[in-house]
Amino acid sequence: MSDQVNKKEYRADQVMDHDFDGIQEYDNRLPNWWLWILWGTVIFSVGYWLFFHTFGVGDLPPALYEAEMQAAAESQVVESGTLDDAALIAMSGMSDRLAEGLEVYTTHCVACHLPTGAGIVGPNLTDAYWIHGGSPMAIHKVVTEGVVEKGMVAWGQQLAPRKIESVVAYLLTLKDTNVAGKAPEGELVE
Repeated sequence: MSDQVNKKEYRADQVMDHDFDGIQEYDNRLPNWWLWILWGTVIFSVGYWLFFHTFGVGDLPPALYEAEMQAAAESQVVESGTLDDAALIAMSGMSDRLAEGLEVYTTHCVACHLPTGAGIVGPNLTDAYWIHGGSPMAIHKVVTEGVVEKGMVAWGQQLAPRKIESVVAYLLTLKDTNVAGKAPEGELVE
């Protein structure tokens, strides 16, 4: 009886009917652990597809990467403690700073520059022409100190430094969008 059990459990290697250059192929059953990994991977991939791509429940790696880069840029700006062109440009890529800047712009700047930045009383902020310089620090200086002869208020006395930085970051996103509006004023800034 034990011989019959052993013969049923053990199956001799079977040679397939074909060969190539004298090489013959055996038809062996795959090990169970390998099959479990295969089917587990297939089930995982279906679940992954449903979770991320079909139902959109989680964030995909590119979105997580962008969020991580934004957090790193913000922490670098905060840690450096210096305000320069690079810091303001980095802030223009931070969604929280842009939201805060849009709020400040909507509250204080829309009356003269319109919601699009096309300008009505104040200059057009969307073209490449700037009266007092188009670098981020030059824009920061104008927002902070104002321009009395043009009627621009010195917001540095009324707004916190963070709000001024945020509105400048927002203005950098408007720059070079070329919205039709007030004619260009100032010098061309590349």
